[in-house]
Amino acid sequence: MGRLALFLFTACLSVTAMAADAIKGERQEKFGDVTVHYNTFNSTFLTPDIAKAAELTRSKNQGVINISVLKDGKPLMAQVSGTIKDLTSQSVKLNFRQITEQGAIYYIAQYPVDQQETRTFNIQVQTGDKINTINFNQELFPGQ
Repeated sequence: MGRLALFLFTACLSVTAMAADAIKGERQEKFGDVTVHYNTFNSTFLTPDIAKAAELTRSKNQGVINISVLKDGKPLMAQVSGTIKDLTSQSVKLNFRQITEQGAIYYIAQYPVDQQETRTFNIQVQTGDKINTINFNQELFPGQ
């Protein structure tokens, strides 16, 4: 699972080939002393071994969103939830799972990517009694 943590952390901090909007090169939001890193990519970017270890479906029609929460540079447990909306405002709930490994904590969820389109992500991150919201748009592409 060490490779999984390294891959997910790298994916969370990098700009993926699935991202068409380069407005924010670094996908993070700061809320006081809490920093939330987020990224989304097509599941075909995962190697079969990493997808299996993370219990993710590897398919050209499946996206992955990865969230990590840090406080003072250290992983912080959180409650993460969210939705993804298409251009017709049809909403799909994101079911995040926590992955903890070697001092790293990630929250991952999958969602369908049936066609090229821009989607709106609405993510809530609760740390303690504070709930912070991240909204972003991203153009998504089915994988090859």
